[in-house]
Amino acid sequence: MPVARSERLLTLLQTLRRYRRPVTGTVLARETGVSLRTLYRDIASLQAQGAMIEGEAGIGYVLKPGFMLPPMMFSEEELEALVLGSRWVARAAEPRLAGAGADALAKIAAVLPADMREMVDSATLFVGRKRQDEDKADVSAIRRAIRLERVLELHYGDEQGRISRRRVWPFALGYFEHVRIIMAWCELRQDFRHFRTDRIIDMAVHETRYPRRRTVLLKEWRETQDVPLET
Repeated sequence: MPVARSERLLTLLQTLRRYRRPVTGTVLARETGVSLRTLYRDIASLQAQGAMIEGEAGIGYVLKPGFMLPPMMFSEEELEALVLGSRWVARAAEPRLAGAGADALAKIAAVLPADMREMVDSATLFVGRKRQDEDKADVSAIRRAIRLERVLELHYGDEQGRISRRRVWPFALGYFEHVRIIMAWCELRQDFRHFRTDRIIDMAVHETRYPRRRTVLLKEWRETQDVPLET
């Protein structure tokens, strides 16, 4: 099956990124699966689009750092992933984040070539129905508290219906199929704790910044929970 030109150019860029020293056209053509003649045309096309590719035939080519891929350089699989991700966010996230996901995808689609824009509009990857449980807490305020490293005070009900007041240091928010979970350091327990957003009766975001960095808390939480890094 012929490879779309945009996807072929993306493959060439990704191949060049792997090399810190000049690599010959013969090697690049072999790794990208094209003829040497096609390779030279593709390099010229990328250079015309602003890619800082230095070198010449017979000597070798190297991609200088700093080049940002234009939106047209998405592969078909990457576009499908973006559409699926946006649709999942629209179903699973609170309205403000769901709207942001849809807006981001619309901005990407607006600058795509016509054939790729049609792929976004006609994508056939779907997600299930929106979860039924609704949060009493303002999840967008929780996300903001995480970004700003602010203390949260929660009026929280556990699984047995017991109510407690907790001052916590939120550093992550997990979106699962039916619930959302705040990962936080709990001042009461002096340990990491997880809080379901649908069990928060009320909450207050303090202007106080908690004393440890969010990235440090996240790293320690991963180690204690044996959670792998996201890829």
